[in-house]
Amino acid sequence: MLYIFMLGYDVDFGHMEAVSLISAPKYPEKQVGYIVTSSLLNENHDFLRLAINTVRNDIIGRNETFQCLALTMVGNIGGREFAESLAPDVQKLLLSSSCRPLVRKKAALCLLRLFRKNPDVVNVDGWADRMAQLLDERDLGVLTSSVSLLVALVSNNHEAYWTCLPKCVKILERLARNQDVPQEYTYYGIPSPWLQVKTMRALQYFPTIEDPNTRRTLFEVLQRILMGTDVVKNVNKNNASHAVLFEALALVMHLDAEKEMMSQCVALLGKFIAVREPNIRYLGLENMTRMLMITDVQEIIKRHQAQIITSLKDPDISIRRRALDLLYGMCDVTNAKDIVEELLQYLSSADFAMREELSLKAAILAEKFAPDLSWYVDVVLQLIEKAGDFISDDIWFRVVQFVTNNDDLQHYAAAKAKDYLDKPAVHETMVKVSAYILGEYSHLLARRPGCSPKEIFNIIHEKLPTVSTATIPIILSAYAKILMHTQPPDQELQNQIWAIFNKYESCIDAEIQQRAAEYFALSRKGAALMDILAEMPKFPERQSSLIKKAEDAEVDTAEQSAIKLRAQQQISNALVVTDQRPSNGAPPPVPVGELSLVKVPSMVSTEDHNSTDRALSHENGTLNKVDPQPPSADILSDLLGPLAIEGPPGATVQSEHNAVSGLEGGPDGVDGSAIVPVEEQTNTVQPIGNIAERFHALCLKDSGVLYEDPYIQIGLKAEWRAHHGRLVLFLGNKNTAPLISVQALILPPAHLKIELSLVPDTIPPRAQVQCPLEVVNLRPSRDVAVLDFSYKFGTNMVNVKLRLPAVLNKFFQPISVSAEEFFPQWRSLSGPPLKLQEVVRGLRPMALQEMANLLNSFRIMTCPGLDPNPNNLVASTTFYSENTRAMLCLIRIETDLADRTQLRMTLASGDPTLTFELKEFIKEQLVSIPTAPPRAPAPAPPAAQPTPQMPPNDPAALLAGLLS
Repeated sequence: MLYIFMLGYDVDFGHMEAVSLISAPKYPEKQVGYIVTSSLLNENHDFLRLAINTVRNDIIGRNETFQCLALTMVGNIGGREFAESLAPDVQKLLLSSSCRPLVRKKAALCLLRLFRKNPDVVNVDGWADRMAQLLDERDLGVLTSSVSLLVALVSNNHEAYWTCLPKCVKILERLARNQDVPQEYTYYGIPSPWLQVKTMRALQYFPTIEDPNTRRTLFEVLQRILMGTDVVKNVNKNNASHAVLFEALALVMHLDAEKEMMSQCVALLGKFIAVREPNIRYLGLENMTRMLMITDVQEIIKRHQAQIITSLKDPDISIRRRALDLLYGMCDVTNAKDIVEELLQYLSSADFAMREELSLKAAILAEKFAPDLSWYVDVVLQLIEKAGDFISDDIWFRVVQFVTNNDDLQHYAAAKAKDYLDKPAVHETMVKVSAYILGEYSHLLARRPGCSPKEIFNIIHEKLPTVSTATIPIILSAYAKILMHTQPPDQELQNQIWAIFNKYESCIDAEIQQRAAEYFALSRKGAALMDILAEMPKFPERQSSLIKKAEDAEVDTAEQSAIKLRAQQQISNALVVTDQRPSNGAPPPVPVGELSLVKVPSMVSTEDHNSTDRALSHENGTLNKVDPQPPSADILSDLLGPLAIEGPPGATVQSEHNAVSGLEGGPDGVDGSAIVPVEEQTNTVQPIGNIAERFHALCLKDSGVLYEDPYIQIGLKAEWRAHHGRLVLFLGNKNTAPLISVQALILPPAHLKIELSLVPDTIPPRAQVQCPLEVVNLRPSRDVAVLDFSYKFGTNMVNVKLRLPAVLNKFFQPISVSAEEFFPQWRSLSGPPLKLQEVVRGLRPMALQEMANLLNSFRIMTCPGLDPNPNNLVASTTFYSENTRAMLCLIRIETDLADRTQLRMTLASGDPTLTFELKEFIKEQLVSIPTAPPRAPAPAPPAAQPTPQMPPNDPAALLAGLLS
């Protein structure tokens, strides 16, 4: 049984026989019983109650071998019941002078286990003197176990054990002088290092040492330890001596020793951070960071600033992180400029996993210790330029707040923003902050050459085609401000800006559309525009969000973050959204930036359905009665409105054509591979459109229709950030009768952690349900999650299994890599499994630019100019997962002009699994093979009947267009 358990199998039999062996009279049988019981059972197992009396008899018996077996088992798996029943007997064994040291040592460790399970087993009033008596023990084995028990006792209540403090100091003095220490407890010439470490740890639980003699003796011992520790070639001796040394340093900091000893500690640590051994360097940096909490030490630590900065370039990332923490902690007004400049210089070559933390800390230091605000603006703009992908919105928000609140800074900030925006390649975050500052304060530069309103407009407008939808509203606001500040009015500039507003009035994004429409209307108000678009008021003074973010990050562990995330997910439920309107008939307000869909009044008469449309309640939301009003003629409501719609049974939506070659799902109709063939489909209701094409389209974009049939439409909208994803499924009932028995089950692959909120059992007529879905990527894999969805409409029971577009490329973040960054990384990743190469044949021929567009569509950024051969492609991206965090991926594709059906592909990353999965992923997109070959032959569903195309103003077509 024990051998089977050691092989890793669950052993759920023979437990009773193992417990019975404990009461055997012979040693071999009893030993086997104790070992098997300790290995197979835990403290809550019911069978252990049967053995308590037998174990107690062994403990109080006179056979020392049986006592040791019983104490070992209780020390391993003893719980509260064992603590209540056996603690008095274990205490007697520990205090007995007639027992051998081996038994007393095991009794001390056993009592430690019982105390941790039930602290009440040790009576504080009676145990202080007994504990002090145990510390006089001459046998170092018993003494070491007793000090382990003492550490647990004083951590719970140090007040009761003051009498043990001088005894601990005497133990340290005895060990430091190497007096009466047996050879078997001397480890590489160091007297019992484990006992020294535990004794010093116990002393750290006492707040101070009152007795001057005891304090003097202790400092003499600590001085001896500090002076007698040096780096030697023997690794084992180094480990033991430095374990004692660093515990001594912690005790020195705890006791708030004299400045002379503190200086000595810092000098010693300064020597350690300069040695070649990485473990010692790491411990030196970590302990120096702890010493920053002590007053009057920071100036001494500053003497080692150059060596600490050198540690930022260490090959070991853990050492680089400790050096960054130390620089961040030791920074003040006197050295802030030097440290921040070093961090900015290091940022260009820093590891991608560190750039976000490095940028945040540099921004905080620049804000806290800026000699003047213009320097602070310079620092943050440099941060955005060098590490824009890792700059959070909080950083540039803070710059805007400072510029707005300081009039003297506005002219300088506008000039710097214009200079940065003039550069050919600008990060989107730089576009945001520059557009905002120039919109507000570009009029202050009007007298400078090249800074007329029209020229400022042209500089910003060059960047408009390259930005995402999150930046366009800021640029539109800047245009409106520029137009307002242009005095006298420039007719040509006004017409250009009006044309842009007209263009974006029909944008699908509600925020952009609203801003464009409002700015266009406001810009026609003439002189009143000056009052409406006046300069932003000063922000109220408040705590910096950056500093608060850093404080939260220090105390927030990954486990706590996961707990918070789960708590939020438990609160989120599916939300039923209807066409409820205010009583005045105005369209409901559309919240900006939230994933929500709104249903407008029915396109048919509601009088026949009053009984169905009355207030219905559900655990996940509330459906209110639809106000029978005619649809509004307003453009905005017409655009946002027709989302939950009714269509004839034969209605169809024209499938979205996949613009990227290589992803076609085959001929028109139903692709059997898109519905996962887990079991035979018996649906009589056939999908509308090509499901495979819908899936592949959603692999390239973040919103669209995942599935549709005559009764339901399933839309999807997604947001991806690093290794986290938030998806919202929109379940829209297209008919005038409810859909019942609705069930949704996620079948996630092993590499994804997916949580779906509650799905209502019933979807009311002509309404929609929003179901949030949280996705966490654990590691790289090409496996796909499956949505098992079923519902009932009338007598039709429909069940489909759909692939969810939580695919590998969703966790990519494109990143541009320069030649100075690319080639060192490429050379450092040498050979398999981190660098893989493969000749791929059987390609569907495509031009080089088409191949580059395909990679860009999968969030893999091509880097032109890095490869001297113009027929080759070099690309890079950053992959995010919980295991790898941010991992840089480098790709090189060499094409053959004579034969476009083959190429050689080389990929490299810091994770072998990621390299392989990325290689296979790209190969699948390039090679002409079926997109998702079924593992076993499955009968193809019958083709859908041809149906007439919908007119352009049909509600279903509008929904598909809105989600696309």
